[in-house]
Amino acid sequence: MVETPETSRDDPNLRMAGMSLAAPEVRAWFAREVLPLETILIQFLRRNWRDQSEIEDLLQEVYARVFEAARREIPETPKPFVFTTARNLLINRVRQQQIVAIESVADLETLGLAIDEPGPDRNAVARDELRRLQAALDRLPPRCRQAIVLKRIEGLSRREIAQRMGIGEGTVKDYLAEAVSALSDMLYRESSDLRRQP
Repeated sequence: MVETPETSRDDPNLRMAGMSLAAPEVRAWFAREVLPLETILIQFLRRNWRDQSEIEDLLQEVYARVFEAARREIPETPKPFVFTTARNLLINRVRQQQIVAIESVADLETLGLAIDEPGPDRNAVARDELRRLQAALDRLPPRCRQAIVLKRIEGLSRREIAQRMGIGEGTVKDYLAEAVSALSDMLYRESSDLRRQP
């Protein structure tokens, strides 16, 4: 059973975090609006985080952040708020580990979520990142590029990619590993080079 502020108010760790002191309406809101999202939230975390053994911890951290924010002000649109919180948590974890992981990019559009429009500065940064990613994809060997596009953009399984490309699943695995490694190297090297420039 997943620990929630409602079900674990006697937990001393949660009490120390102030969760058990929240108003009853926040606990009721959490149980009514957030807990029903658990299944798709777990799917989202599994799809976007490479270390599956950390999923339960990530889920609990998302819950804690959402609950803490709701203690200050209950979000008007819970689902986008929960998934934006999860996405930001994953981004922060990636930054802490100083790695670039394509699977850590949250694909909120596929969840049908409406989130606040980003400002012009974030749009410009996002367009620049997309251009860099497209340029990096264009530099991949054609079969590696095809495999990574089928996996990460079209969402196909290794078996489906193998069938589509007319190759074995082991070869697909090799192409995907080579593509992720090359993309990480290209994108991380460019980011490092940009940070070093005066």
